[in-house]
Amino acid sequence: MSSGAECAAALRQAGFDVTEIDAGQDLPARLQAAAPDVVFNALHGRFGEDGCVQGMLDWLGIPYTHSGVLASAIAMDKTLSKQLFRDAGLPVADSVIVPTDQARREHPISPPYVVKPNDEGSSVGVYLVREGANGPADIGAQMPDKVMVETYIPGRELTTLVLGERALGVTEIVSDDWYDYDAKYKAGGSRHVVPAEIPADITAACQDYALRAHRVLGCAGMSRSDFRWDDTRGLAGLYLLETNTQPGMTPTSLAPEQAAILADMDFPALCAWLIEDALCRA
Repeated sequence: MSSGAECAAALRQAGFDVTEIDAGQDLPARLQAAAPDVVFNALHGRFGEDGCVQGMLDWLGIPYTHSGVLASAIAMDKTLSKQLFRDAGLPVADSVIVPTDQARREHPISPPYVVKPNDEGSSVGVYLVREGANGPADIGAQMPDKVMVETYIPGRELTTLVLGERALGVTEIVSDDWYDYDAKYKAGGSRHVVPAEIPADITAACQDYALRAHRVLGCAGMSRSDFRWDDTRGLAGLYLLETNTQPGMTPTSLAPEQAAILADMDFPALCAWLIEDALCRA
């Protein structure tokens, strides 16, 4: 809702005639009644980011921002996207898929590790089990039947935005502890260093990996790739975590900040670029 409100305001500022629609079961009928030239997709997570709404928009014949059905579905599936990244020579952390009940009972792998849903975003349902932990993660009841358990990569949190065929620079995300949902979305939850104060070869690698991930998945418009970097190991310590096809567009989000600082595009200009990109692809 925050992304939608911010994007609508920015698009109006850029001169567009904007109709805001809160997605529900009547979404196809409301879209047909609105008859838009293009849809700005400001949804996150399941339905909005996993190819479902993209397939509906394709069926309705309405152009839309960001990635299409296949890229959206693959990027949302962490296991499948990691396999494609690995096949393309991109460095990813080792992981396994296990029944959630097993992850509640015992350590599926040796700590430290991260437990996360295979098909969620925004750090929803992510648990960190630290080294030396007495027991497994205290996983909530709302988790799916199976979860991904991923080797924890120590070090620094980095991210790179891709616009079209251009990888921007690197942001370092600094938080007091684990970079969870609150750190991402609450004011003051984290601090961003743009551009990141890291060696030139790490910056170049993040840009290279982000652009390659964007292409491997078949992304369009904008994507953001997240990394962990163990700075005690140099380039060998850099790992691609995942690629987001619908990066956050809130006042604390990384994508608008990178576009403003590294590409001289303010928020209305970024939103207008996404609209123009969608129309050009259509």
